[in-house]
Amino acid sequence: MFAVVRTGGKQYRVAAGDKIAVEKLAGEAGETITLSDVLLAGDGGEVKDAKGVVVSAEIIAQAKSEKVIVFKKRRRHNYRRRNGHRQQMTLLRIVAVGAEAKKAAPKKEAAPKAEDTAAAEKPAKKAPAKKAKAADAE
Repeated sequence: MFAVVRTGGKQYRVAAGDKIAVEKLAGEAGETITLSDVLLAGDGGEVKDAKGVVVSAEIIAQAKSEKVIVFKKRRRHNYRRRNGHRQQMTLLRIVAVGAEAKKAAPKKEAAPKAEDTAAAEKPAKKAPAKKAKAADAE
Protein backbone atom coordinates (compact mmCIF):
# COMPACT_ATOMS: atom_id res chain seq x y z
CA MET A 1 0.00 0.00 0.00
CA PHE A 2 1.23 3.52 -0.77
CA ALA A 3 0.20 7.03 0.19
CA VAL A 4 0.89 10.58 -0.89
CA VAL A 5 1.74 12.66 2.19
CA ARG A 6 2.14 16.43 2.53
CA THR A 7 4.74 17.76 4.98
CA GLY A 8 6.88 20.87 4.95
CA GLY A 9 5.03 22.27 1.92
CA LYS A 10 6.05 19.33 -0.26
CA GLN A 11 4.37 16.06 -1.27
CA TYR A 12 5.96 12.62 -1.00
CA ARG A 13 4.83 9.22 -2.30
CA VAL A 14 5.64 6.74 0.45
CA ALA A 15 5.23 3.04 1.18
CA ALA A 16 6.21 0.88 4.15
CA GLY A 17 10.01 0.60 4.40
CA ASP A 18 10.80 3.77 2.41
CA LYS A 19 13.33 6.35 3.64
CA ILE A 20 12.69 10.03 2.92
CA ALA A 21 14.29 13.36 3.82
CA VAL A 22 11.76 16.07 4.79
CA GLU A 23 11.85 19.57 6.25
CA LYS A 24 12.79 19.60 9.95
CA LEU A 25 10.20 18.02 12.25
CA ALA A 26 10.17 18.09 16.05
CA GLY A 27 11.49 14.96 17.74
CA GLU A 28 14.60 12.97 18.53
CA ALA A 29 16.14 10.03 16.69
CA GLY A 30 14.28 6.81 17.45
CA GLU A 31 10.90 8.45 18.12
CA THR A 32 7.81 7.45 16.14
CA ILE A 33 5.62 10.14 14.59
CA THR A 34 2.41 10.08 12.56
CA LEU A 35 1.90 11.97 9.33
CA SER A 36 -1.84 12.60 9.24
CA ASP A 37 -2.02 14.89 6.19
CA VAL A 38 -2.58 12.10 3.64
CA LEU A 39 -3.74 13.35 0.23
CA LEU A 40 -4.09 10.03 -1.60
CA ALA A 41 -3.85 6.34 -0.77
CA GLY A 42 -3.71 3.31 -2.99
CA ASP A 43 -2.83 -0.33 -3.36
CA GLY A 44 -1.10 -1.23 -6.62
CA GLY A 45 -3.13 0.34 -9.43
CA GLU A 46 -6.20 1.05 -7.29
CA VAL A 47 -6.72 4.45 -5.69
CA LYS A 48 -8.53 4.33 -2.36
CA ASP A 49 -10.19 6.92 -0.17
CA ALA A 50 -7.62 8.76 1.96
CA LYS A 51 -10.03 9.36 4.88
CA GLY A 52 -8.79 7.73 8.05
CA VAL A 53 -5.45 6.73 6.53
CA VAL A 54 -2.44 7.54 8.71
CA VAL A 55 1.25 7.12 7.93
CA SER A 56 3.51 6.08 10.81
CA ALA A 57 7.21 6.94 10.54
CA GLU A 58 10.33 6.60 12.68
CA ILE A 59 12.87 9.43 12.90
CA ILE A 60 16.27 8.14 11.81
CA ALA A 61 18.24 11.37 12.32
CA GLN A 62 18.13 15.15 12.45
CA ALA A 63 20.66 16.42 9.90
CA LYS A 64 21.58 19.20 7.49
CA SER A 65 21.17 18.95 3.72
CA GLU A 66 23.83 19.73 1.12
CA LYS A 67 25.26 23.24 1.03
CA VAL A 68 23.64 25.67 -1.40
CA ILE A 69 25.87 28.54 -2.57
CA VAL A 70 24.20 31.96 -2.78
CA PHE A 71 26.21 34.26 -5.06
CA LYS A 72 25.24 37.88 -5.72
CA LYS A 73 27.00 40.08 -8.25
CA ARG A 74 26.43 43.47 -9.84
CA ARG A 75 28.57 43.88 -12.87
CA ARG A 76 30.86 46.88 -13.20
CA HIS A 77 30.24 47.89 -9.55
CA ASN A 78 32.88 45.71 -7.84
CA TYR A 79 30.07 44.02 -5.86
CA ARG A 80 30.31 40.30 -5.14
CA ARG A 81 28.83 38.41 -2.17
CA ARG A 82 29.18 34.67 -1.63
CA ASN A 83 27.19 32.91 1.10
CA GLY A 84 26.37 29.29 1.84
CA HIS A 85 23.28 27.76 3.41
CA ARG A 86 22.55 24.27 4.79
CA GLN A 87 18.87 23.58 5.43
CA GLN A 88 17.82 21.57 8.51
CA MET A 89 16.11 18.28 7.59
CA THR A 90 14.76 15.12 9.20
CA LEU A 91 15.40 11.63 7.86
CA LEU A 92 12.34 9.36 8.19
CA ARG A 93 11.76 5.62 7.77
CA ILE A 94 8.15 4.80 6.94
CA VAL A 95 6.95 2.06 9.31
CA ALA A 96 3.30 1.56 8.29
CA VAL A 97 0.73 3.02 5.91
CA GLY A 98 -3.03 2.81 6.39
CA ALA A 99 -5.28 1.41 9.08
CA GLU A 100 -2.48 -0.69 10.60
CA ALA A 101 -0.66 2.55 11.44
CA LYS A 102 -3.54 3.44 13.78
CA LYS A 103 -3.37 0.08 15.55
CA ALA A 104 0.36 0.52 16.24
CA ALA A 105 -0.30 3.42 18.64
CA PRO A 106 -1.22 2.23 22.15
CA LYS A 107 -4.51 3.47 23.58
CA LYS A 108 -4.63 5.17 26.96
CA GLU A 109 -7.23 4.05 29.48
CA ALA A 110 -9.34 6.72 31.11
CA ALA A 111 -8.50 7.34 34.77
CA PRO A 112 -11.40 7.40 37.26
CA LYS A 113 -12.68 10.88 37.92
CA ALA A 114 -11.71 12.53 41.20
CA GLU A 115 -15.32 13.67 41.75
CA ASP A 116 -16.65 10.08 41.72
CA THR A 117 -14.12 8.83 44.26
CA ALA A 118 -14.56 11.87 46.53
CA ALA A 119 -18.38 11.57 46.46
CA ALA A 120 -18.19 7.88 47.37
CA GLU A 121 -15.95 8.55 50.40
CA LYS A 122 -17.75 11.59 51.89
CA PRO A 123 -21.14 10.01 52.81
CA ALA A 124 -19.42 7.13 54.61
CA LYS A 125 -17.46 9.54 56.82
CA LYS A 126 -20.37 11.91 57.62
CA ALA A 127 -22.93 9.27 58.68
CA PRO A 128 -21.04 7.94 61.74
CA ALA A 129 -20.19 11.49 62.85
CA LYS A 130 -23.89 12.51 62.93
CA LYS A 131 -24.86 9.45 64.97
CA ALA A 132 -22.14 10.21 67.50
CA LYS A 133 -23.33 13.81 67.92
CA ALA A 134 -26.95 12.65 68.35
CA ALA A 135 -25.90 10.15 71.06
CA ASP A 136 -23.95 12.86 72.95
CA ALA A 137 -26.94 15.22 72.87
CA GLU A 138 -29.27 12.71 74.57
